[in-house]
Amino acid sequence: MKTARFIISAIAILILVSAGTAYSGGGEAGTVYTAEDEKRLKLVREYAERVLEQGQDQWSGHNTPLLADGINVVTGEPVKWRFEGDEFIVSNLANQQNLFRALTGLSNLTGDTRYKDRAMESIRYHFDHLTSDCGLLRWGGHQFMDLQTLEAVGHFDANQHEFKNNFPFYELMWEVDPDATARFIRAFWNAHIFDWEILDMNRHGRWGLEMGDLWDHEFDNPEPFFEGQGLTFINAGSDLIYSAGMLKRFTGEQGALDWAQRLHGMYVAARHPDTGLGVYQYSKLSPRDNPRAPVNVLFPWRGHGDRAEWQFGPESEFAEMYGPVFGDMPREGWVIWGGRVKSIYVQNGFMQLSMAEEMGDAGAEILQETADGLAALANQVYDPEHNHFIPMWADGTDLRETAKEIGLIPYGYYCREPAGCQPGNTWSPLDADMEFLMTFARVYRLTGEELFWETARHMARGLGLGEIGRRPGQGVALNMQAAGSGYDEVFALLELYRAAEHPDYLNRARIVADRMIEEHFHNGFFMPTESHINANYNTLEPLALLTLDAVLRGEPELVPAHVGSRGYIHGRFDGLGRTNDGVAIWSQRRELP
Repeated sequence: MKTARFIISAIAILILVSAGTAYSGGGEAGTVYTAEDEKRLKLVREYAERVLEQGQDQWSGHNTPLLADGINVVTGEPVKWRFEGDEFIVSNLANQQNLFRALTGLSNLTGDTRYKDRAMESIRYHFDHLTSDCGLLRWGGHQFMDLQTLEAVGHFDANQHEFKNNFPFYELMWEVDPDATARFIRAFWNAHIFDWEILDMNRHGRWGLEMGDLWDHEFDNPEPFFEGQGLTFINAGSDLIYSAGMLKRFTGEQGALDWAQRLHGMYVAARHPDTGLGVYQYSKLSPRDNPRAPVNVLFPWRGHGDRAEWQFGPESEFAEMYGPVFGDMPREGWVIWGGRVKSIYVQNGFMQLSMAEEMGDAGAEILQETADGLAALANQVYDPEHNHFIPMWADGTDLRETAKEIGLIPYGYYCREPAGCQPGNTWSPLDADMEFLMTFARVYRLTGEELFWETARHMARGLGLGEIGRRPGQGVALNMQAAGSGYDEVFALLELYRAAEHPDYLNRARIVADRMIEEHFHNGFFMPTESHINANYNTLEPLALLTLDAVLRGEPELVPAHVGSRGYIHGRFDGLGRTNDGVAIWSQRRELP
């Protein structure tokens, strides 16, 4: 349902902005907190009350403090995963970390501790009752708790520990139980590193392992793209890096930082030597007797060797059809197109910038190397005229030009299996979105390098923001009428405001926040549209609204930072095959009358 008061609020802001008097003021916040701002906070508070009431465990008979992942707004029932005829009420602690950040921020802003307390109680229950013997929690991409039985469910897929850009709210976990948090992080590394000498690691962690030498292992600093038994994807490596960085921050544990820097250094060392671009991974699966993935007759690159090499290398079917046009270049780590660009430079890059900032001097090395990677992207891949990223291999090969030369229409090869693309995708440019703007605004703020501000300016123009300033806060001319309605734009504008406290960054953020409520607040929850059936409690709109509220108050530290955390479930779902909860649960819609 539409909320008229927020339409009025947005119009009022536009009138004041056009008059040149909107929200002016001094002080740290650079603005005046208004009654309209208070309304947004009240709405988030009402939302949180609804989540805690309707999402609480009402099904196990044990009155636990656990929460479901979401609710069906039509039936009022919790969301469920269906597999082999059974239904499981999903409670995945890894899919509630942004919710917990929002609940904590809400308590800090209102003084009502109930919201944060509830998040802490849920974490404490996991630590006390649902932790495996090795210290790993039952959560992540292939594991959740069934709120009917309080049993871990994972047989619908790999049944192993998996994180991909989850970035848990370790600060709150530490507040709940420092020993259990440290034990988890150590167990996380112990379970996911197969060979410490070469840092062969995998997204799947093994349950029940005894603790090894951990930080006392020897490191051999191997050459990139060695053959190993793991898949060293950056979206999994990022979580290991983040967790070890947090452990160093909490305990001063130097070994944790050393290994975080070594793991990060493996990705840096595997960047292309001429361009500095990449990488998504720094190894490839051994094609020799890999026990984890038998040969797949239809798709032999699955589990053996490098998937990009299988598809595009000198001995591939592609080379038979079009010739060995890429030589030895094809490596999955050197794919710079499609989702790989965002994985490397936003999901990983933004997190590392956040972590480096929190760590201060201890994060200087990671900060510099992350900035170097973003500079290579801006200089060689980003097309400012069209505000998109050119699809290429990491050596700079423009795949659009290759496609034209060999007669592929419109841009490229229709991929049969993932190697930086999904089936049916082509080598098409990737548009720069608000998350890229947010990342480049942050790296500018942390480094002061002009390249990053200029890149952010181009992105802002391409996204309809207008002129963010020839320099931060100077010559700002934002297009208030074209403000969007996404939480990512709120975060991007607040990052610009952190770079320079110009009130117009906040003025537009206010308008976006009100439009976000108008377009995405339905049936008492934040949802993509009114026709969507299931409301995800972990959505980022509440955290964005609270972050804006804290900045407007001049107390940004009251709300936990957005670090790019996400949650997901990946596995088999009745009627859909192997899929994820984004498809099976959160995308489901109904016809409205």
